Amino acid sequence: MPVYVYRAVTDKGLVVKNKVEEASKQALVKRLKNNGITPIEVIQVAYRGKSQAKKKKNVTDIQEIIKNVNTTRIGKVDSTKKLSTIEKMNLYLAATEKVTTRDLVIFSENFYLLKKANFNNIHALNTIIQSTENITLKGVLEDILAGVEAGEYMYTTMEYYSDIFPFIYINMIKVGELSGSLTNSLGQAVTYLEENDKLTKKIRKIIIPNVIQFVGILGLLIAGTLFAIPQIQNLFDEIGTEATLPAITIWFQNFINFMGTIWYLPTMAIIGAIAGILFYVNTPKGKYNFHYFKYTMPIFGKLIFSLDLSRVMKAMHLNLENGMRIQDALEVSKNIVNNYVMLSIIETSINNMLTGYSWIDPFEKSGLCSSMTTEMLKIGMQTDLTEMLGKLLEYIDMDINNTIEKIIKVLPEVSYSIVGVVLIFFVCVVLVPVIQVYMGGFLFSAYL
Repeated sequence: MPVYVYRAVTDKGLVVKNKVEEASKQALVKRLKNNGITPIEVIQVAYRGKSQAKKKKNVTDIQEIIKNVNTTRIGKVDSTKKLSTIEKMNLYLAATEKVTTRDLVIFSENFYLLKKANFNNIHALNTIIQSTENITLKGVLEDILAGVEAGEYMYTTMEYYSDIFPFIYINMIKVGELSGSLTNSLGQAVTYLEENDKLTKKIRKIIIPNVIQFVGILGLLIAGTLFAIPQIQNLFDEIGTEATLPAITIWFQNFINFMGTIWYLPTMAIIGAIAGILFYVNTPKGKYNFHYFKYTMPIFGKLIFSLDLSRVMKAMHLNLENGMRIQDALEVSKNIVNNYVMLSIIETSINNMLTGYSWIDPFEKSGLCSSMTTEMLKIGMQTDLTEMLGKLLEYIDMDINNTIEKIIKVLPEVSYSIVGVVLIFFVCVVLVPVIQVYMGGFLFSAYL
C-alpha cells in the first residue's frame, strides 16, 4: 500500500504530523476529516509492496501472540475492588511527594525540547503533564496550564509555588516570556539547575565528611573529659601516686564542669544572639548589609557576585537580542536576582539613564565588578552592545569556573585544618592521660 506523510490541524488548533499507510490520497483525506482533523499537506513518500511485507528478524510477531492469549480481560478495571492499606499509604505518600531539583531539570529539559520543536505552551504543557510521574509536580503543572489557557503568563502561576520553583528560575521564565525568548530562557534555566546542583554536591562532598569528623571528635572530647578523665584521677588518688593529669586536661575538665552548672546562660546568650541577628537582617538596612557581606565574604563572596552578575547580563543579552531598549532590558533583567546590592546597582543605572548619565558607572563605582567587565561594557556602548555582552558572558563564565576550581582546592585545606586542630586538642586532653595510665609510669612514683 502507498505510504503518506501528512500535516494537519486538530479541532483544538494543534498542528500534527504523521506517517501512515492508505489505499489512496483521497481515502486518507476522508479518514482524517472523519476524525476531526483538517489536512494541510499530504505527500506520498513510498509504496509498500509484497516484498516489504517480509517478516523482520528479532521482531516479535504480535499477531502470533494474540492467537494464543485470552485478551478479553485486558483493559478491564474492577471498579468494585477496594484499595488495601498499603495501597492507600502509597497513594498518600505519592500525593505528598516532594519535588526535587532533578524533577525540575527533567521538566525544563522536556519543555525546552518541545519549544525548540515549535510546540506552543499549551501543547507542550499537555504533553509533559501526561508523562510526569511526580504527582505533586503534575498538579502544579496542571495549575500552570489552566493559567496559560486563561491567557496568563506561566511565571505568574509559578510565583504561587515559590517552595517548588526557585526565585531565580521563576524570573528566568519571566524574562523569557516578556522578551519573547522563552526557549533560550529554558535553556539557561536547565543550565542553572544542573550547574547549581553539581556545585552543591561537590561542596557537600567536601564539607559533610569533615563536619561529621569534627562533631565526632568533639563528642569524644567531651565524653572523655566527663567520664574517662575522672576515672583516671580516681585511680591516681587510690594508688597514692604523685603523678597528676596534664594541665590542659585539668583546665578543660574544670571548664566543662563550670559550663555544666551554668548551661542555661550560654544557651540563652546564643538564642538571643541568633534572634538579634535575624531581626537585624530582616530590616532594610540589615538585609542590605547582609547581602553586601555575601558578595564580599571570604572564599564564596566572589563566586556569589559573579553568578548574580552573569544571570543579569544573560537576561539583558536576551532582551537586547529581541529589540528592547537598554533601559527596558535593565528593568526586566533586575528581577533575575534578589540581592539588594545588585538591585540597588541596577536601579541606580536606570536612574542614571533617565538623567543622561552612563548606566555603567554604578557597576564600576560599586567596587565589586572587575575592571575588565566595566571596560568591555564601555566598549560595547561604543560598538555593538549585544555582541559585546556575548563576549562578556564568555569571560564571566570562565572566571566563575576558575573561582569554583579554587574553592574546591581551598575548602578541603580549611576543613582539614579545623578538624586537625580539634584532633590535636583531643590527643592532648584525653589520649595523653590514657597513654600515661597504659604505660604505668605513675606506679613508680606510688611505690617510691
